[in-house]
Amino acid sequence: MLKFNISKPEDVGIDERQIINIIERLDKQRINMHSLLILKGNNLICEAYWKPYNNNMLHRMFSISKSFTAIAIGFLLEEGKFDLDDAICDYFPEYIPNDVHPWIKSMTIRDCLMMRTCHASTTYKNNMHSNWVESFFTTPPTHPSGRYFCYDTSSAHTLCALVEKLTNMKMLDYIKQKLSLLGLSEESYMLSDPFGVSMGGSGLVATSLDMLKFGYFLKQQGNIGGQQLIDSSYIRECTSFLSDTRMTAPVSSEAVGYGMMIWQNERQGFVCYGMGGQFIIELPKQDMLIVTTADTIGRAGANQIIYETIYSSLCDGEISHSAKSLSKILPELSMHSQIPIPNTPGTKSAEQISPVYKKNIKGHTYHTSGHAFDNIMLSINDDVGRLTYTLNGSPCQLDFGFGRLIEGQFPLYDMHYAASGIWVTEDTLYIRLHIIDEYIGSVHIQLSFDNDSVAVFMKKNEESLFNEYNGHVYGKYTKTL
Repeated sequence: MLKFNISKPEDVGIDERQIINIIERLDKQRINMHSLLILKGNNLICEAYWKPYNNNMLHRMFSISKSFTAIAIGFLLEEGKFDLDDAICDYFPEYIPNDVHPWIKSMTIRDCLMMRTCHASTTYKNNMHSNWVESFFTTPPTHPSGRYFCYDTSSAHTLCALVEKLTNMKMLDYIKQKLSLLGLSEESYMLSDPFGVSMGGSGLVATSLDMLKFGYFLKQQGNIGGQQLIDSSYIRECTSFLSDTRMTAPVSSEAVGYGMMIWQNERQGFVCYGMGGQFIIELPKQDMLIVTTADTIGRAGANQIIYETIYSSLCDGEISHSAKSLSKILPELSMHSQIPIPNTPGTKSAEQISPVYKKNIKGHTYHTSGHAFDNIMLSINDDVGRLTYTLNGSPCQLDFGFGRLIEGQFPLYDMHYAASGIWVTEDTLYIRLHIIDEYIGSVHIQLSFDNDSVAVFMKKNEESLFNEYNGHVYGKYTKTL
């Protein structure tokens, strides 16, 4: 099993203030970090976890899954199961219509790896209830295959389906078998689509250390402890510049280029990139790998902040002037959780809200009709609030703190959350709930009260769950005579 040396930064020529700078800057920017791992050579010089996350906790890695899919394809290529220039249609005759479009018919496995398919976006998202793999072959194409890069998660999903079809195994089980020397966690798994195919584009659930081991495997071009686990030329191709990405990049970090299911970065290295701040970043000049996990979903520009903070600190030598040492900061991270909602200039204090709450809201139950939500009631006791409601006939409650986070189990979902709230005006309450479990994301609830009604606006930032928490609900208070 692959093991890293546990070292202090100064033992390998790194100023610990550079690492402190990363942690302090990310906290100052109010980035909801979950973990930060830094490897110099074979030396693990930082392993930081923000409460409640720890080294054993599974975490969804989103599109880092695509990089795993690329490696599974590489192993099957070595086994002679196909050629990269084979048409992907040849392996899924059951899904190919008689009038298949020629651009789809000509699409190759290599096109799928390079995100040069004939689709401009993910095909299965057009109808999540139809067969996800079949959609790849039946959705009308937008351009000829093989021409240019367009981000398309269905290409990775279809390649994963190919792996599972040819191996008769779940893709991650196949990878664990092939990469047994890495010692990936036994508990790691991949979510499946509604039709039983592993979500090779976004479904990986694993530990941060699993990501570091996988990144090391890529960085070493498949050579672990003198054993060449996969053809090094295939790894070089996956991690090289094959496609320009500037046309579709929303931020500069995604404009540097793409290989085969692996990105390029601005420091001549590779990046395995997952939505929400999940990264494996190589810095070749520094001989470093950095793994982050986080929840930046719904916050524009946050991933760019993570990149720039890492680059400025580890590549450009920016250091912190904090009086604290790294040995003191790391234990502190494990003692404070995610960041509560900050006060803003318009935020009302408890003293300002209390009379309004007592007069117009306290003890009132608001009844809705025509919605999954019913019987909404708000109660507050000092710095702790509770939202009580009925959802699809089931009684639910969500607790949250003012100025601090309250943890609990999300009703009807067996998932842990941490929540805080603020009064943005004297009659409008905003509650934010972080999902702090194997899944990540957030749920946002805004309640606007008047004398006899409440208007509720909800938004969820999570890929597939919590759909009940999207949209608007209106409730009326009726006095009991």
